[in-house]
Amino acid sequence: MLKFYKTVNNSIVEIESAEPGCWISAVSPTETEISSLQNDFNIERDFIRSALDEEESSRIESDDGTTLIVLDYPVAEKVSDEDDVISYYTMPMSIILTECNVITVSLKENSIIDDFSKGVVKGIQTQYKTRFIFSLLLRTAGKYLQYLKQIDKLSGYAEAQLQKSMKNKELIQLLGLEKSLVYFSTSLKSTESVLEKILRGRVIKLYEEDQELLEDVLIEVKQAIEMSSIYSNILSGTRDAFASVISNNMNTVMKVLTVLTIIMEVPTIVFSFYGMNVGLPMPYAWFPIALSTVLAVIVAILITKTKFFR
Repeated sequence: MLKFYKTVNNSIVEIESAEPGCWISAVSPTETEISSLQNDFNIERDFIRSALDEEESSRIESDDGTTLIVLDYPVAEKVSDEDDVISYYTMPMSIILTECNVITVSLKENSIIDDFSKGVVKGIQTQYKTRFIFSLLLRTAGKYLQYLKQIDKLSGYAEAQLQKSMKNKELIQLLGLEKSLVYFSTSLKSTESVLEKILRGRVIKLYEEDQELLEDVLIEVKQAIEMSSIYSNILSGTRDAFASVISNNMNTVMKVLTVLTIIMEVPTIVFSFYGMNVGLPMPYAWFPIALSTVLAVIVAILITKTKFFR
């Protein structure tokens, strides 16, 4: 789907067709729309299709005056309508800078494009192409920070639930959050490399204000990398701690079951002797019962007094 936007009276409005200085948003474009972009703007077809591969890595390259920037943006979505578990991952998005326009290509609708198209982000001028691109990057870095704070809150909630009772649901949630942090960290480090290449000014011509904005983006990305690393270490330590607690609880249960098994063996041994066809002292029905009870109590006391049961 292709949509065209342009800044009119300091507000982004949707227009009918492409104009110089407008922003073209392509979300899951069809082959016909890809061909249209290729012919109308003289863009390499691979540039347009780069973001349609979920495994595409972050990079920047130029060809015949057209610059391609591929970056990952964060995504948060519910796993199912019946469950409140949120899945965090990343998806690639292409930003294509032509002589007169900026084109964004993504496989799915995302909150960053929606924020720009709905005018949530103020002060955007589509005709200032470089500044517009850096504003997109700044918004993307902001989304990473926002989702990282959400992950921190979710991990804290799961930890509190685990302290009340050990459940597989919370442990699986912690594992999923840890995996999300790995995705975020990997994507952010790739984004940092791309931003550093842009900051050198060899690929995209930078003006003074644009350079300051790009430096702000780089600072936020580095902050997000640091946060993801800290949260990942905390989650890993928390998960290992709870795994140790679960293992310790299991050892305690097995210890109790072992003690009960030993105690229950005492009456079995006594009755086994009296079940033999040999003469034994005190051949009365009450004596084996009394003897096995006394011996079981003695064994129980001895076991509980030893270090094994402590």
